[in-house]
Amino acid sequence: MFPHNSCALLMGRLRDGEDAAAREVFVRFAARLAGVARCHLDARLAVKVDPEDVVQSAYKSFFIRQRDGELDVGTWDGLWGLLTMITLRKCADRAAYYRAGKRDVSRETAGGSGDSGPAVAELALDREPLPDEAAALAETVDVLFRTINDPDERSVLELSLQGHTATEISALLGRAERSVRRLREHIRKRLERLRAGAE
Repeated sequence: MFPHNSCALLMGRLRDGEDAAAREVFVRFAARLAGVARCHLDARLAVKVDPEDVVQSAYKSFFIRQRDGELDVGTWDGLWGLLTMITLRKCADRAAYYRAGKRDVSRETAGGSGDSGPAVAELALDREPLPDEAAALAETVDVLFRTINDPDERSVLELSLQGHTATEISALLGRAERSVRRLREHIRKRLERLRAGAE
């Protein structure tokens, strides 16, 4: 397990606005949170809601509240519980939105499987990684940053790791959402190649 006091230190770095701390929190828990989101989105909702976007939104809320000093998390279990709770609330919000009135997905017939490729978070197991697994994943993300020369692609990756959805990144960068999704797909493929090369 991770050293007990390292969580408090990480939270302090996060409050100080350290980007590396944000990446560390993302890498450490994103895979499990994606699994939580998938388990709480039924098949009809899965057509409309990407678990990755739910996780990104949960992280965004967490980072904002942490930066504003609203959270007091001192243990890894406490951090995991908090992130799980935020993710479940995001799932409930998405479900309520798509089940309201004319948007009600229960009235729609099942369509295709969608075009979303495997999310960065889905490339790891749906459990908390062991320390060596977390370190390997963190190293892979660092290598990923070093392999990206395109400034737009780097910006998309950085904003994604900070918890922003494709729609939000589109607004922040002033780019079409389709372009942002294409860049995210490039990033996913890069990560898949990096992981395949490491195996």
